[in-house]
Amino acid sequence: MEVRSSTLPMKPAEMRAALAVHDGVLPTLRDDFDAGIFGGGNHRCRVLANFGVGYNHIDVAAARACGITVTNTPGAVTDATADIAMTLMLMSARRAGEGERMVRSGTWEGWHPTQMLGLHLGGKTVGIIGMGRIGQAVARRCHHGFGMAVVYLNRSEKPMDIPAERMDNITALAARVDVIVVCVPGCHDTHHLIGAEVFAAMQPHAHVINISRGDVVDEAALIAALQSGQIAGAGLDVYEHEPKVPAALIALESAVLLPHLGTAALEVREAMGLLAVENLKVFFAGGTAPNVVN
Repeated sequence: MEVRSSTLPMKPAEMRAALAVHDGVLPTLRDDFDAGIFGGGNHRCRVLANFGVGYNHIDVAAARACGITVTNTPGAVTDATADIAMTLMLMSARRAGEGERMVRSGTWEGWHPTQMLGLHLGGKTVGIIGMGRIGQAVARRCHHGFGMAVVYLNRSEKPMDIPAERMDNITALAARVDVIVVCVPGCHDTHHLIGAEVFAAMQPHAHVINISRGDVVDEAALIAALQSGQIAGAGLDVYEHEPKVPAALIALESAVLLPHLGTAALEVREAMGLLAVENLKVFFAGGTAPNVVN
């Protein structure tokens, strides 16, 4: 077994060597196993046990063509990622980041009746784009914790244990809600799903929260919408060209920017690792790994 000491992404040569030398590889989300890495096949590796639920950094079709199974770690990340969505919702709506910067800079002049007025979330409407495990966990928190109405966009109807209305038009949803939370997986079909058309449909007081993958949101269109006041704010845990964040986005007081903290809790990362290892154990024992990516 080989354990890398570096936390930096694997270089192409490292990824190719890993496929050639090891029976299984446990990659992370910054290890870009694209079609070129798999090349012509003939690899020793038979399974990529991804450390995380998102796997858009792995060309699953190319892996499958080489006889390599890909697994991920759903379930282990659900509640932690939903909690980050709520953190971003509150920070963006109540202007918490902006307020903290004011205090730290020494420019706060004290309380007054119209100081930093934000959006009260209680009783508002949240629109969830993608009602998978994480989307449902966000919906429950919004409903039970804040009494929010829930509408959602999803390819199919989801049986829910809370009131939630499915919509089939993204701009109609955007026009109706006070907060959009993006929970879809990153893939070709969701690239720039949230762009200028969606921002134009949103209400001026509304906020957009992205906890999915960075390129699901058109970053340039988001910056333009925030700069013009077309929408009130945004909370981001992921970025289109991560870890690079545009200077124009950093400069915006109406943007809350976190460094991909969705699963950043010790017990959550341990659970992810253990689930990835379980996938490897079952696979090499001749069984079907619990979380094979389709």
